Amino acid sequence: MLGEFRQFIARGNVMDLAVGVIIGGAFATITGSLTEDVIMPLVGALFGGVDFSNRFILLGSVPDGMSATDYAALKEAGVAMIGYGAFVTAVINFLILAFIIFLLVRWVNKVVRKPEADAAPAGPSEVDLLTEIRDELRRK
Repeated sequence: MLGEFRQFIARGNVMDLAVGVIIGGAFATITGSLTEDVIMPLVGALFGGVDFSNRFILLGSVPDGMSATDYAALKEAGVAMIGYGAFVTAVINFLILAFIIFLLVRWVNKVVRKPEADAAPAGPSEVDLLTEIRDELRRK
């Protein structure tokens, strides 16, 4: 059983998948930082200095001694609320990631696709050539 497992892990598909997952995780960290540290502050500035990461709607009561404006503390305390700012950030992060993956797939498809110049030039088929040869031999 251990030998079968070793064979399974050593197959190219599994190793490619593992590398893809690791790189994907690192790439998700980069796009998350891009969204949270670059894009969302710009979006917030466009909307009058609003910090979207702390935008929420309270659905329950605030515990005594807590600020009603501290999203992280309220979330940690388990207060019922809708964190629409975090959702907007996640949607923007997804759109950036999806667009970059689209560009990568598009680029890979261009690289993998054979150029049409390498294709055989259009001309008579084998059957046409053989027919011409037969006809020439009959004439002689």
